[in-house]
Amino acid sequence: MRKFISYAFVAGLMFMFSAVSAQDYAFRVLANKGTNQVKKAGSGSPESLKTGAKLNSGDEIIASEGAYIGLMHKSGKTTEIRGAGTKKVADLEKTINTGSTSIASRYAAYVSSKMNEQENGSYRSRSNATGAVSRGSTYAIDLMMSKDIDLLGDVAILRWGISEDDTTFQDGDLFVVSIYNIFDEEIFSQETEKTSMKLDFADEDLQYDMGLYIVEITKKGDEEFKSKKVGIRKVNNEERVEVRENLANLKSEVSEDSPLNKIIYASFYEENGLLLDALTKYEEAVRQSPDVEDFQELYNAFLIKNGFAQ
Repeated sequence: MRKFISYAFVAGLMFMFSAVSAQDYAFRVLANKGTNQVKKAGSGSPESLKTGAKLNSGDEIIASEGAYIGLMHKSGKTTEIRGAGTKKVADLEKTINTGSTSIASRYAAYVSSKMNEQENGSYRSRSNATGAVSRGSTYAIDLMMSKDIDLLGDVAILRWGISEDDTTFQDGDLFVVSIYNIFDEEIFSQETEKTSMKLDFADEDLQYDMGLYIVEITKKGDEEFKSKKVGIRKVNNEERVEVRENLANLKSEVSEDSPLNKIIYASFYEENGLLLDALTKYEEAVRQSPDVEDFQELYNAFLIKNGFAQ
């Protein structure tokens, strides 16, 4: 069942944003890969850097070889550290543009709260189900979307798997991704050996006035070996006006080029019930930084929470 964040939780986020803004720390650690350390101001020896840690202006970050560290400034803006080296927090502060950040701060705070839940063990014990596709389905192929779903953007990443009960699918067999319009006319078909596909609904081949697409995955050469048909409805320009305005504001504050920022966009879409858009951003973040466990944990938790995996 699709779950939406309650008004009370949204209010809690806003309260947390106010609290975050009032804090005297400079950055909070949102993601952390590697044996990284922090030397606190006035301390003689460094200590391990942990996700969720607060960093002050006088601290120094000691990044290990191959490190990735995602940081949220107290303004809500984000920055990243990649590779080995020592960084002064005060120098990192100078790189942050602390202009208008109201929307960015809200969703960065949301991501921060989720990271903290991970560190406290709320998700790690049950978030290893990314590849789980067994839902008691009567279909041989389990499409990750279990019901019709809205899409605000143009790009969607589809993912599917083989039912755990099936033994007929062999290595080398191909999947066929087919998309139909509401008149059951096929408007797109593509073969793949993978269990995922990126679709761009801005492509000419996928555009038509009704905006409702029916997706089905089959095994090449065996159309009985298939998934359930699921609808993707493109939200038109006259709908979700407030969401579009907030998204435009977020884009003016936060770019989509880094995996950390993609996580922030995913949280925006998730809160607004646009789960396919959120799923796509999580996928993009994980693909961009597949070795950052914190991103994978957030993605896994999203799948479980919203019924995409068990």
